[in-house]
Amino acid sequence: MKQGTVAFAAAKKMLWIFVKGLCATLRIQKMNDAPLRTALSEGNPVIIAFWHGEMLAGWYAHRPRSEKKMTALISQSSDGELLAITLEHMGFTVVRGSSHRGGKEAMQLMEETISGGSSLCITPDGPTGPAHEMKMGTVRLAQKTGAPLFLVGIAATKKKNLRSWDSFTIPMPFSKVCLCYSHCIQVPAEGRLDEVRAMAEDKLLALTEIASQEVAEQS
Repeated sequence: MKQGTVAFAAAKKMLWIFVKGLCATLRIQKMNDAPLRTALSEGNPVIIAFWHGEMLAGWYAHRPRSEKKMTALISQSSDGELLAITLEHMGFTVVRGSSHRGGKEAMQLMEETISGGSSLCITPDGPTGPAHEMKMGTVRLAQKTGAPLFLVGIAATKKKNLRSWDSFTIPMPFSKVCLCYSHCIQVPAEGRLDEVRAMAEDKLLALTEIASQEVAEQS
């Protein structure tokens, strides 16, 4: 699908209408989000990370409110263009790039975004996986900027999983979506980032399991 075609223009509009209508029906439950709310209320930019497959609910739950600024990292693919437009409708500022395309430039833009006072939503296993395998970019960004990192495990009571590398999750209308948050993770300026990355990956997997257990009890 090429940008600028009638089909692409129609797809942009249809995707936003679908996402807006679906997300408006979701019942969002947040567990242990007090540390994140405190950081945001103090005006501190933060990094919020959730798995690529759960990004629909993740983005919606963290869409900008009031004057708070929120940025999302999206790949430079044509599919990424559709997602970027949808996120802009939600109020996000969008940074384009990934570890495969525009990675260096995207890292610089993300650093500038956080330095400018905007928080950032990121999918640490994107854009091509492997699923639930955290890449180094997220912890490296937290180290460079000093921004606190919050991990979010996400699960829905009723959902549709697409046949994609990330088993992309579409919550069903009126389903409950549980978001389980980590405490603030402050990545030290010195130290082995590979150890921090492994710890953060394990923690995000554990949070996802807690969220899954929570929705299973409510199904």
